[in-house]
Amino acid sequence: MRQRVTFIALIALGALACSAGDVAAARSASTHVSPVRLATAKYSFRTLDDPADPTFNQLLGINHDGIICGYYGSGVSGHPNQGYTVSSPYGKHDYQSENFPGAMQTQVVAINNRAKYDTAGFYVDASGNNFGFIRWNGAFKSYKNPATTGTVNQLLGLSDVGEAVGFYTDSSGVNHGYTVHEGTNNYEPVTPPGGTNVTAAGINRGGDVTGFYSESNGTVVGFIRHGSSYTAFSVPGATATTPFGIAHDQTIVGSYIDGRGATHGFVLTSPLNHPAFTKVDDPNGVGSTVINGINDAGDLVGFYVDASGNTDGFLATP
Repeated sequence: MRQRVTFIALIALGALACSAGDVAAARSASTHVSPVRLATAKYSFRTLDDPADPTFNQLLGINHDGIICGYYGSGVSGHPNQGYTVSSPYGKHDYQSENFPGAMQTQVVAINNRAKYDTAGFYVDASGNNFGFIRWNGAFKSYKNPATTGTVNQLLGLSDVGEAVGFYTDSSGVNHGYTVHEGTNNYEPVTPPGGTNVTAAGINRGGDVTGFYSESNGTVVGFIRHGSSYTAFSVPGATATTPFGIAHDQTIVGSYIDGRGATHGFVLTSPLNHPAFTKVDDPNGVGSTVINGINDAGDLVGFYVDASGNTDGFLATP
């Protein structure tokens, strides 16, 4: 049986070890914001599923030209993840396959805004190991943080200047967030102060990074790193907040779990000044909507679970 590599399942919350001096420096520049409201906004929703598999699709990134990346296939035996991009008008002939050469499974998670766009994500080899990848100027390159002691490396975000973010998992099952540039192989840790199980999930062209981690009490919270300062945040009333994408204006998207265990999408505006959350649920979703990507026009992509138990991709426009 092939290893299941569903995106949400494999982002097991992780942390990055750093020196005591690094922690002290980070703490001095860290804050925690508490948004005071959770609004509900109206979007126009469109379900987008690759015709190759109408039962399992996740849309994970969108650029300013409206080109979307994602994958189909649940990852179970006989149903491998298969990456793709799709462009407007999003008809059956607009889906383009994209898989890392020789991989058993591929998820295309991020896409940038360069004229000839680039993508990033991760793939699984025949032994079940995960590796990050970037497709830059049309060429694929594999990435594995040299600090990795486990079998998982995933790249989840990619900026217009080639900076990628992701995480690796150590031999104890703890995840560690990092950034890496496509041209230098220079890995840098992402270390929210006081956090464990750090996942770096999104980056914009200004270098702002978003993601999530576990606090000392086990609560999962989101964060934004602007310069060297970290700011943590949580959706009001949520038991877990997991950001996945960030636009150039620092608008952040992701998902949260409410007190009843349902999963909702969220949009967070002005996270550093006047933070405000908006709940976003696909009307066809049954207690499960996840937003993974946002472009600078405010278009959203993600996925939901429908009444038949299928996982469907969606595009939401303001």
